[in-house]
Amino acid sequence: MKIPATVITGFLGAGKTTLIRHMLENADGKRIALIINEFGDLGIDRAMLAGCGIEGCEDDNIMELANGCICCTVADDFLPTMEALLDRENPPEHIVIETSGLALPKPLVQAFSWPEIKSRVTVDGVVTVVDAPAVDAGRFADDPDAVQDARQEDEMLDHESPLEEVFEDQLLSADLVLLNKSDMLDDAAMAGVRLIVEKEIDPAAKIIAINHGNIDIKILLGIGAAVEDVIEQRKSHHDGEDGHDHDDFDSFVVELGDVSNPDELENTLKTLTTDHDILRIKGFLNVPGKDMRHVVQGVGPRLQRYFDRPWRDDEARRSELVIIGETGLDVAAIRSVLAG
Repeated sequence: MKIPATVITGFLGAGKTTLIRHMLENADGKRIALIINEFGDLGIDRAMLAGCGIEGCEDDNIMELANGCICCTVADDFLPTMEALLDRENPPEHIVIETSGLALPKPLVQAFSWPEIKSRVTVDGVVTVVDAPAVDAGRFADDPDAVQDARQEDEMLDHESPLEEVFEDQLLSADLVLLNKSDMLDDAAMAGVRLIVEKEIDPAAKIIAINHGNIDIKILLGIGAAVEDVIEQRKSHHDGEDGHDHDDFDSFVVELGDVSNPDELENTLKTLTTDHDILRIKGFLNVPGKDMRHVVQGVGPRLQRYFDRPWRDDEARRSELVIIGETGLDVAAIRSVLAG
């Protein structure tokens, strides 16, 4: 019997890691292996899950591909990782793959047809997590009103921004779309988001509105779509290309040292996000006098901060942030403000 695998995709900051954490907390003893792929130089998503104390979330069940683009290096990194999982004496009952927020799902799913794993694994489903407030704000088009006008005038016009392209490709591959953070919008706004998403997805795909990644694990891991057998019929902006590069996006890591005033840093980050159109900020802070690690997560102008767990004795207390934006970020200027 083939081991089911679920691909969880979604744009930067949509809530994929929160969804996975909820899944692990409600796994009821099911042996789940995680493969995590990140865009950026700091293993934030893995660090947020590893050592979290959730049963079944031991470090050796979380494998990281830190190349930033799982869809581009399938043969080099992904296939050996999958084979290592499958060859374990006690293999997982389900494999969950969290892609980078900039990865395209289709090339990854196509890799499940490779002879090395085709007879042993099936893609149970592609789950796309959507940041509903970001869609409502028109985040995935450079100028949402202008794009809509262009569509009405000429449906063949190539108007798409890199943000919109990646977002639409993630929707085109989906079996299940989760409209996350729905509590932040009223009913009318959510209806508008649903209409936008419905235009892009396969008619058979399901849409569910959720908050904080909260969904019944039986729905999440029981789709049974065998996606590897139908993925060729699902359209993509990058069909016929050898791969998808991320030259449209930049990321860099900032080391801050101890942060004695997180509130002040938050205000600085919000200003930088507005001034430089930063897409995503994520990382950890060491706050002097506090034994807990302080998490920072930002999506556009929305920023979250919280203490997640005590610092371990075997880890360095550092403050590091990954900052991601479209190509052309003024890295020097951002670093200068944060250094001040």
